[in-house]
Amino acid sequence: MVEATFFEERKDQSEVKARIVVKYFVAWSRVILPSVERYDTKLAYIDLYAGPGRYKDGSASTPLLILQTAVADPRLSKRLVTLFNDVDDSNTATLQTEIDKLPGVEKLDHKPHVSRGAVDDDAERYFNETRLVPSFTFIDPWGYKGLSLKVVNGVIKDWGCDCVFFFNYNRINPGLSNDIVAQHMEALFGPERAKKLRQRLDGLTPSQRESMVLEEMTSAIKEMGGKYVLPFRFKNPSGRPTHHLIFVSKSFRGYDIMKQIMSKESSTEEEGVPSFTYSPADASMPLLFSLQQPLSELRSSLLETFAGQELSTDQIFERHSVDRRFLLKNYKDVLSKMEEDGEITVRSVKVAKRRKETFPGHLLVRFPARASHG
Repeated sequence: MVEATFFEERKDQSEVKARIVVKYFVAWSRVILPSVERYDTKLAYIDLYAGPGRYKDGSASTPLLILQTAVADPRLSKRLVTLFNDVDDSNTATLQTEIDKLPGVEKLDHKPHVSRGAVDDDAERYFNETRLVPSFTFIDPWGYKGLSLKVVNGVIKDWGCDCVFFFNYNRINPGLSNDIVAQHMEALFGPERAKKLRQRLDGLTPSQRESMVLEEMTSAIKEMGGKYVLPFRFKNPSGRPTHHLIFVSKSFRGYDIMKQIMSKESSTEEEGVPSFTYSPADASMPLLFSLQQPLSELRSSLLETFAGQELSTDQIFERHSVDRRFLLKNYKDVLSKMEEDGEITVRSVKVAKRRKETFPGHLLVRFPARASHG
């Protein structure tokens, strides 16, 4: 009944979530397709909690948006395999009907596959034991049942495989203190981590609690093999966090692409640094954000992290930006100002003259050694 209610009305948050997923699928498929075509294989989109395909207002949800994208692209329609699963019979029946009447669906070489089933131990075994073609997987359960580290690890373990999952903080936060759902929390965080997390949450403020839960979730995923993890937070109109969309990849390129997509869906930014949060309330509090100075923080961190080293702009970005909110543009802006202020020295290894007011990725940046003390 709760899941049915979810699809009755499309909310702003659902639109943002769908845009992030579809935009990444488009970008990911463009990166993956040349290799898929070279080796004459396939690529896949997997949705483990697909729903009925449309909201009650008639607007398309993620499965139909993905298929519309594939129908419009001849290269994609030739190679794409899609799997849409849901535990609810009525959802799968409705989704199948919507797919069948989707304009141009006959252009797809591989008919979309709709299945009904719980995401359980069998699903965990399947994804961990089966070699997947390059796949982008969306895991969007209403609560937390069926969401586990093993499932996430299974869908990203092979080359070209990325995943986005819905982390329902509103349900998971109280679940960590509820012995009745301890099994689900252990599947999500791992038994030892879940136990330690419960003990460490006592006495924390709501903000500290959210940060710790998210930090532990990110660490658990990385330990399982998800090298790059990027969370995007959603808040309700009163400004309280409700859930997160968490992206997982083994590729820095995928991480960077998703970072750019999520940055554009952020409600606010400070000095050009995105919040990676969607909140109807944030736009009404501009003073709060104007007081933040993230670029000063970035400047100091670069001087500390790379003291005495010489690296290219691209190397600096890849080594420093992981698990931070900063985009490539932020790094170039700060490095340009540091060069102007004489804090760093910059040289080019290319013969071509550097254009004015640019900071190309190949430029070599030398940072001063740490000042000695004493």
